[in-house]
Amino acid sequence: MQELDAFSRQIWNMKYRLKSAGGDFVDDTIEDTWQRVAQSLAEAERPYGGTAAVKRWSTRFYEALEGFTFLPAGRIIAGAGSKRQVTLFNCFVMGRIPDDMSGIFDQLREAALTLQQGGGIGYDFSTLRPKGAEVRGVGADASGPLSFMDVWDAMCRTIMSAGSRRGAMMATLACDHPDIEDFIDAKRDPARLRMFNLSVLVSDAFMKAVREDGNWQLRFEGRVYRSLRARELWERMLRATYDVAEPGVIFIDRINRANNLSYCETIFATNPCGEQPLPPYGACLLGSINLAALVERPFESGARLNEKRMGEVVKTAVRLLDNAIDVSLFPLPEQRTEAIAKRRIGLGVTGLADALIFCGKRYGSAESVALVRRWMAAFRRASYLASVELAREKGPFPLFVKSAYLAGETIKALPADVIAAIEAGGIRNGLVTSIAPTGTISLLAGNLSSGVEPVFSFLQKRRVLMPGGETQESELEAGALRRFRELRGKDAPLPESFVEVRDLDPGAHIAMQAAVQDYIDSAVSKTINLPRGISFTAFKDVYDRAYDMGCKGCTTYRPNEVTGAVLEASEPPTSEPAEKAVALPSTDDARVVYMSEPLGRPEILPGQTYKLRWPESDHAIYITINDIEQDDRRRPFEIFINSKNMEHYAWTLALTRMISAVFRRGGDISFVVEELKAVFDPRGGSWMKGRYVPSLLAAIGEVIEGHLIAIGFLPKEQDGEITKRLAISASDDGGAGSSMQAEQIPRQCPKCGAAGLIHQEGCDLCGSCGYSKCS
Repeated sequence: MQELDAFSRQIWNMKYRLKSAGGDFVDDTIEDTWQRVAQSLAEAERPYGGTAAVKRWSTRFYEALEGFTFLPAGRIIAGAGSKRQVTLFNCFVMGRIPDDMSGIFDQLREAALTLQQGGGIGYDFSTLRPKGAEVRGVGADASGPLSFMDVWDAMCRTIMSAGSRRGAMMATLACDHPDIEDFIDAKRDPARLRMFNLSVLVSDAFMKAVREDGNWQLRFEGRVYRSLRARELWERMLRATYDVAEPGVIFIDRINRANNLSYCETIFATNPCGEQPLPPYGACLLGSINLAALVERPFESGARLNEKRMGEVVKTAVRLLDNAIDVSLFPLPEQRTEAIAKRRIGLGVTGLADALIFCGKRYGSAESVALVRRWMAAFRRASYLASVELAREKGPFPLFVKSAYLAGETIKALPADVIAAIEAGGIRNGLVTSIAPTGTISLLAGNLSSGVEPVFSFLQKRRVLMPGGETQESELEAGALRRFRELRGKDAPLPESFVEVRDLDPGAHIAMQAAVQDYIDSAVSKTINLPRGISFTAFKDVYDRAYDMGCKGCTTYRPNEVTGAVLEASEPPTSEPAEKAVALPSTDDARVVYMSEPLGRPEILPGQTYKLRWPESDHAIYITINDIEQDDRRRPFEIFINSKNMEHYAWTLALTRMISAVFRRGGDISFVVEELKAVFDPRGGSWMKGRYVPSLLAAIGEVIEGHLIAIGFLPKEQDGEITKRLAISASDDGGAGSSMQAEQIPRQCPKCGAAGLIHQEGCDLCGSCGYSKCS
């Protein structure tokens, strides 16, 4: 039985270990998880060979999963065999958005259903007319694609995806859309579109205009809205990315040109992380071969990747992913139709940086790039031959057209024997390979390097929240470091192959991404981490080189004032390690990772009760918030809401249970305040002490916000505005008070729907229809 370290176990418990409806664990060991996944996906073999085939392939699948040699994506591990209404697909691109109100909100509904089942989605908003364009028949001007992206963003914030994942979305916009400049600058507002990744669809024509310093027309449906210098737009795009890390760049013509299925589809968007360019309603599932697990004699002079064993695992993995297509549920029938017709899979690799370290190669060096090219060539060959063999047994994908498929740019680059095999027997999967970020899957497997990324930091100190509520501080080692210490001892100096992100220049990242892309038929998800101090000129060069070297897109991350640093390595120790060893970062990183069971409840908790008088209710509402001590500070643990008004009983009970559950999970729970305060009652809110509060829920959110500030969990705003605008303060009688006056912002009238409702002389008055409601 494989033992998981404490951090891997926390991730398994939180995200992938199957639980019963009552919350009890069904999977006792990680091997039980693998058995569940293997058995579920082997059921797809029953029509082809009955019970014997199911048993045979269940065993083969389990052998590939055991020891983390093959890592299916998280949706598969969490959902396969669970009997839950979830999809096994990670990646979706939704349908084209019609440029009319009915079609737009049909697409919003479809997005919500897909997010609810756990899928990440991509949308192209280029089909929506620009801001200010005429909307015929209603005598109004269009609000533009960004206004509807705000609607999508709000929807996504309210949906918790299956398995405790929050929704993830990608939004794209064509580089010639008239609203492209607003799209480029959207993330400069730190509160806007936080549920989206943004990427610009950059065409070859645009890049040609940039290189030639030509003009570029912004147009929609044949009408040219204006013209500007292409370089001016390119620099604006890159300047926004330099400043706030978005938008990314997708070289869309290159993607469509290299698409195996270009004869039957056109691509306009990708999944949220960019590794899957997909057509409308396209879907793809993911899995990764763990290269680190296939290296023999690590850290020795003869260390090598066992390519024969890799080929065997690839063959099993292709079949497992193909079976998942037939076993999975789909949020929408259109997604099922698309998936079955083309049978896309996204088989990739992870642990590449670890494997290079095991083989003594420095990530990004010429020697390492040559070795990775060899590995990826073998990986591609094995993947395509496995799909060809599967086609002979089960048939090619339904939309396979031999002449058109073989004419594809990517297919022509395959080895001659693979092309001949496809010509003879077809191929089961329209696209086969992809490089995804493996995130928590890599952490589950012992903190491997993710996908084809370098190791971010070899040594971190993390505080893990334990089931009893206490925190346990532990040193979290990168998988490569832990393996080295197991084999060579803790004090042995590290070889020069131990390099972290901060040791690499941008060229190393681009060289690796371009090398891997040459052997991948979909795309490569890769983030080029850059230092805060990189010049803008050097930053721009990264994108030029990525385009020139054949990458399908480019995503960079530079720490900035808006997004901060997603990850930061600690400073190295002052003493120099002996024998030219690589310096490790110190372990003074106080970041807290909350991947745990809910906090246990002590017998006695400190707390505070607040009295809230809502003008629409005859009875006061009493809100009690109890706290727990954690990491030398108080944090909220539970909330109770009581009132004599039974009208609110059901929803207040549900609300308190849900918020208390969020509190007990640990981590940053300030989003609860944001969500509650954003609720607007369609019947209208109320005026409280001279200030408009949009709903009772918003008032409760302000109580919680005030409490979080009072206990020091949230910082006070510089001018104390939060404290000033609180309508409630804790006192002996729980009374409330506020002196802040609100601006007169017209609200929606509950009678006519116009935005003409204002508060005047104690009454809500509508200037459009004359509606009046006095308080």
